[in-house]
Amino acid sequence: MIFIVVKWTPKPEFVETFPDVVADFTAATRNEPGNLFFEWSRSIDDPSEYVLVEGFRDGDAGGEHVGSEHFKTFVAAAPDVLASTPLIISHSIDAEGWSEMGEIRVD
Repeated sequence: MIFIVVKWTPKPEFVETFPDVVADFTAATRNEPGNLFFEWSRSIDDPSEYVLVEGFRDGDAGGEHVGSEHFKTFVAAAPDVLASTPLIISHSIDAEGWSEMGEIRVD
């Protein structure tokens, strides 16, 4: 699996509406056959920062994502709403999705 985490900082005027700004891109990405998850969160330490956690089946699926029209459209428009360049960690890992945490058990 390709596991990706990206930190996004919208311009101040887009901080509250950022989920709406990324809604179409999010929906299109979630509909890609190789997408496992595409989940946005807002930082509790810095409410002007959003964190995107992505999973793609493999490198081919990640390549299809980057080559998609919705990705290209979003990348072209993103600088208009961002305060800084997003920060990313992208790594291939030996997993197929989420697993239960071993240290905590809830019955």
